Amino acid sequence: MATNRLERSLKATFLGMGANVALTACKFTAGVTGRSHALIADAVESTADILSSIIVWRGLKVAAEPADREHPYGHGKAEPLAAALVAVMLLVAAAGIIAQAAYELREPRERPRAFTLGVLIGVVVVKEMLFRFVSREANSVESLVVYTDAWHHRSDAITSLAAAVGITFTLVGGPRFAFADDAAAIVAGLIVGRNAWHLLGPALNELMDAAPGAAVVAQIRSAAGKVPGVSAVEKCIVRKAGFQYFVDMHVEVDGGMPVREAHQIAHLVKDRVKEMVPTVHDVLVHIEPSPKGKQ
Repeated sequence: MATNRLERSLKATFLGMGANVALTACKFTAGVTGRSHALIADAVESTADILSSIIVWRGLKVAAEPADREHPYGHGKAEPLAAALVAVMLLVAAAGIIAQAAYELREPRERPRAFTLGVLIGVVVVKEMLFRFVSREANSVESLVVYTDAWHHRSDAITSLAAAVGITFTLVGGPRFAFADDAAAIVAGLIVGRNAWHLLGPALNELMDAAPGAAVVAQIRSAAGKVPGVSAVEKCIVRKAGFQYFVDMHVEVDGGMPVREAHQIAHLVKDRVKEMVPTVHDVLVHIEPSPKGKQ
């Protein structure tokens, strides 16, 4: 199960990486020959996408490695760490785009050439298709870092769309609107920065062992509560590491039950939870005596 999720995640990552290499070369060449600062800024942002895809790839590989002596809980934290790095890279790329475009606004310049508009429209279509595919895979395998990588594609589509709008203004409005190309780059940078900030939060939450959604916890509680001999699930703490969940729970059983029998119930609870919720990697069960009214 975990192997299949890793393979799907890597497939989506490598597809995006290959597309980014081709599109970056295309955008940079068209930006230089077509005199479009917005298109060159877009190419710079795509260069960051390539590096981020490499980080995603390594994060996924490390997160999938089994536990060892130094990392008894596995390497799952590598995934949100990679997601946080990618989000920070997006923030840096956004700041760079805004700073460069703001500087260029002060200088008189020639209008971009018309063919750059066609290049940008093509980029928007390809990048939006990549976003939809990669985000669908990310949701399917429940991978935060792959979802962050998907938003890199959406951010690239946004910057390209903003650049296309700016170039359209310069082509239609004439020399008076030459500034629109750089203005579009600034708008695109602000959008990318906003998205990066929103992506950074979930990554940091996972690194800090924030609880998953209520639906996941409810499913785990329900599975444990259906085990014969369990009177109630008193406490259920869940944290996520990479593709997997780790669970600590307290379950109530008959206080007069022999220790051996209570121990067996604990194993049944662990097995039932892992069976009903395959994304759970391990369950630590603490046995509590039931109040007299529940025996």
